[in-house]
Amino acid sequence: MSDGDGVRSVHRALDLLERFDDEHPTWTLAALTAASGLPKTTVLRLVTTLEQRGLVASIGPGRYAIGPGFLRWSRLSSEAMEIPPAVRAALGKLAADTGETANLYIRVGRTRVCLAQAQGPLNVRHMVVVGSSMPLWGGAASKVLLTDPPVLDVDPSLIEELALEAPRPADYAKRLRVAVTEAAARGFAISHGERELGASGVAAPVRRPDGRVVAAIAIGGPTTRFSDDRLPPYVHAVRRCAATIVATGWSGFSAA
Repeated sequence: MSDGDGVRSVHRALDLLERFDDEHPTWTLAALTAASGLPKTTVLRLVTTLEQRGLVASIGPGRYAIGPGFLRWSRLSSEAMEIPPAVRAALGKLAADTGETANLYIRVGRTRVCLAQAQGPLNVRHMVVVGSSMPLWGGAASKVLLTDPPVLDVDPSLIEELALEAPRPADYAKRLRVAVTEAAARGFAISHGERELGASGVAAPVRRPDGRVVAAIAIGGPTTRFSDDRLPPYVHAVRRCAATIVATGWSGFSAA
């Protein structure tokens, strides 16, 4: 096997692992083969190797879940990616000021992962589980994370590929690209019912001095509360929170 073949196999194995998420905690070999577009023999070989290393586990005939090998890495990651108290304080203030749940997201591959959260005081909330990953094709935070300058430079077709994963019309790639461009120009993004009907969000980027977007600060809640009169103060509060986090010197985890 050449070095190129080895690297390709690594990418394919990682692509298979990334398909395990909150919406798809388990996969059958047949479904994983169909979703990945890889030959069945290739998927079987990769899954067998991942199972031998404890990264996937068989939970029934032909069905797999994430394996126990990740437990050690999860512990190490949690320790290394501890959110500073000043950042958590900024999230708490944002939740208190807006009444909505505040979340801190980073981009991990073609997903966004919630690293930290401050719950809003209102009884009706839009909740995201800390540590959960969501697709990048929808939501205000996703648009903000896609404004990181190198993202589309490195992978110009990313928008089109993300759009193929979205349950949206054929022209969605064009609409998503426009939305990302607008988010970059405005410094914030707004979404209504993109991932979940009845849920809205406002997000702003956390940028390093070199311009890299290392995280997205977002608030989310019922669309009925994200009305035209409330959106301007929501946007102001989210952007102020992002600026506060930048001022703490926190430089994130995802951008190199």
